[in-house]
Amino acid sequence: MGTMSLVKPNLHRIDVDARQMLFHVPSSSIFELDELSREMLGVFDQHDAVTDELLAPLVSRFGREGLDEALAEFKALEMIVDEGVVARINAKPQKVTKFPLTTVVLNVNTGCNLSCTYCYKEDLTIPSKGELMGYDTAIQSIEMLLRESPDQPRYNVVFFGGEPLSNMPLIRGVVAYCEERFAALDATVDFTLTTNATLLNEKLIDWFNEHRFGLTISMDGPKAMHDKNRITVGGQGTYDVVKRKVELLLSRYTARPVGCRVTLTRGVTDVERIFDHLYHELGFAEVGFGPVTSGDIEEYNLTADEQVEVFAGMKRLGLKYLEAASRGENFGFGNMHQMLTDMYEGNKKLLPCGAGVGLLAVDKDGGLNLCHRFTGSDMPLFGNVKTGIDKPRLAEFVEQRLDRSNTGCETCRIRNLCSGGCYHESYAKYGDPSRPAYHYCDLLRDWIDYGVEVYSRIMLRNPGFFEAYVSPRRSA
Repeated sequence: MGTMSLVKPNLHRIDVDARQMLFHVPSSSIFELDELSREMLGVFDQHDAVTDELLAPLVSRFGREGLDEALAEFKALEMIVDEGVVARINAKPQKVTKFPLTTVVLNVNTGCNLSCTYCYKEDLTIPSKGELMGYDTAIQSIEMLLRESPDQPRYNVVFFGGEPLSNMPLIRGVVAYCEERFAALDATVDFTLTTNATLLNEKLIDWFNEHRFGLTISMDGPKAMHDKNRITVGGQGTYDVVKRKVELLLSRYTARPVGCRVTLTRGVTDVERIFDHLYHELGFAEVGFGPVTSGDIEEYNLTADEQVEVFAGMKRLGLKYLEAASRGENFGFGNMHQMLTDMYEGNKKLLPCGAGVGLLAVDKDGGLNLCHRFTGSDMPLFGNVKTGIDKPRLAEFVEQRLDRSNTGCETCRIRNLCSGGCYHESYAKYGDPSRPAYHYCDLLRDWIDYGVEVYSRIMLRNPGFFEAYVSPRRSA
């Protein structure tokens, strides 16, 4: 037998008490290592090239057959390779010719009745100057979606702004059109909407309930934290009105769980206090955090020390998630839940999200953008709803991001869970959405390492948790 070597970029090990878990990077899967596998990998750790002679002590302890089976399994997973064999670390970038859209985001109004200080929307304006998307543009967006991806069983229509509730006539018209149009195709259509909640009332809530909207509320925590940045055009805090509207919403809305999205900016970093208020006191089903690290306005970006503080707080919330899961209870910490979902389902993300492939955002004039964050920006468009997708240009962008060669992502252990990070963060930070978001890689690696540990502990303590709470989340 010739020499063998370890393919280090394809595996990562984490100790969980007396056990050792292996994260198989190519498949985003997690295994517990038995004694033979642990000791075998220990030999590979000590030698760049391993011979049969170096493994002989393991044969005397575990038997030839057992060792050969372990080696074969690790070779099949491309974690060990024979001399002269080149392991696959990343798939070869392929030409992109199809864009299987299932989601279209409609930017229904550039106007917003709030003036949140950290808002990234470059086309945002006050309500009186807001530019509304027209009905024809919205319907053309739906027809483009169907034209580009016919015969799908399920589609998603997302309403965004500005403040989308400020253009309810359009939303009502689009929903009526879609329900009839998709029913005729024997397809399901889901509607989702993110709102600041200030314009909600009983009649609107009941209408959203009737049409089973997925609702997300933008809210930043207790009064002092929320009012720091989420203010009216006149500069007044909005916590009191948002709290009243949220209480009304959660008391009446039954169609789907209602989530909350928190924006963390400089000076707003106490994720545990924020979570406790929004989840335990107000009653949101799930709370997720979006740290601002590369916004256009530097003074709102979290400092390096604050980023460390935020992730430390998220890990403490992760511990509470683990404790609840061990008892067979759900804990609505969105960031941890999403990461464990990816691990449980073995998701291998070649791209950071569906933007540009499964999702496109439409601006008020019908221009096609990577996602809602880019509407109104200087980023060139990828076509329009009338003529369709500029496929050569979009393909060039996607192919550039798929190619990890000569990037920090090439051998990174979290490359298939992070996949280079958010396009818009890279655009804001570097002026190039195709460039990976390098500025907090170490924190993300540590966060995902922690997620592997939490996942492993849940699997050891209460493996039924995932079937009970993670799988149903998709349908919710």
